[in-house]
Amino acid sequence: MIAFFLLLSALALVMPASAASATPAPAIQHLPTVELHAPRAALSVQVARNREQRERGLMNVRALPPHTGMLFVFSAEGRKSFWMKDTLIDLDIVWLRKDGTVTSVAARVPHSERATPEDRVATREGDGAYVLELPAGEAHDDGLAEGARVTGLPALSKT
Repeated sequence: MIAFFLLLSALALVMPASAASATPAPAIQHLPTVELHAPRAALSVQVARNREQRERGLMNVRALPPHTGMLFVFSAEGRKSFWMKDTLIDLDIVWLRKDGTVTSVAARVPHSERATPEDRVATREGDGAYVLELPAGEAHDDGLAEGARVTGLPALSKT
């Protein structure tokens, strides 16, 4: 019995350290980062400008720290559809006009597992020249709702 409690005590001391070291870093692309300003937070986001970068997006990312994400930059305003294939975390998706005004927010869009059939993967659409993906719940916490404004946006993409 004493050996059992000693084993439990040893596991309690080791578990937090191993759990922390076993957590993989986000597998975000190596893209330029910009700081955006939402109504209630500064956001550090990677910028996806071309088709390949936008298609990969946050696929296979297992975690995002608060106030981080990805900004998808397009060449013009219009209808943009986002498909969550191989997106392993729930996200908030925010559509922005070229002046930074939020046109819509899809909150807590569910992730997909690698085995999720393609016809069951979440899809969301909105209008804008930019699309911002953040950890689920972040849009609300940062004051991002329809009509809010984001500043610090880079120039529109040429592709």
